[in-house]
Amino acid sequence: MNNLMEYKGYVGSVEFSADDMLFYGKVQGIRALISYEGTNAQELLDDFHSAVDDYLELCKAENKEPETAYKGEFYIHITPKLHKEVAMYALEHEMPLNTVIEKSLERTLVATY
Repeated sequence: MNNLMEYKGYVGSVEFSADDMLFYGKVQGIRALISYEGTNAQELLDDFHSAVDDYLELCKAENKEPETAYKGEFYIHITPKLHKEVAMYALEHEMPLNTVIEKSLERTLVATY
């Protein structure tokens, strides 16, 4: 089961509450809280689309730039030893550190999917 959905570049989670017999979720990767719900899959999808559209309309009305997720930047914490090893690899191969990490992530995802 895929627990994510996408609309206009926004990714939303899909959860289910057996107690409430309700599907619900929220948009991932941004600070603004955009949530939605439905009693079935179609209602959930429709409410997700409406919630994103409402958010974009509100931003437009307030002359505010909507938040976007996955801008290509994120911060990670690794051990100093691994940091040094990755930096040394980058130097030895005359590559920027970002390129080494990007290629490593791509290889991991290709191997996983």
